Amino acid sequence: MNEVKAFIRCDKAEAVIDALADIGVLKLSVSTVKGIGRSIAAESESRYSVNLTQKYSKITKLEIVCRSTETTKIVETLRKAAYSGQQGDGMIYVVPVETAVKIRTGVYGGDAL
Repeated sequence: MNEVKAFIRCDKAEAVIDALADIGVLKLSVSTVKGIGRSIAAESESRYSVNLTQKYSKITKLEIVCRSTETTKIVETLRKAAYSGQQGDGMIYVVPVETAVKIRTGVYGGDAL
């Protein structure tokens, strides 16, 4: 199993969620977060300071836990739907998940998804 984390532009969130639904991904977490990246401030201003706090970008974070066999399809769907061609389109990270446990039933592993 893997966890796919995507940090995307807020204005792309609806299109990305719709694209994921089209491939059968209906379970995901969505959060609004603040991020700092190269596209936020000039290099000379890129340090953590009071001035920079006003230059955070509001972005959407998507988190999906999936079977390893589904990872590539999910990543490519995210990438295509979130793409604008402009700096700051976002990032996708994939990390392994050791196990998953459904709290209500106690089911472990892939069956918990």
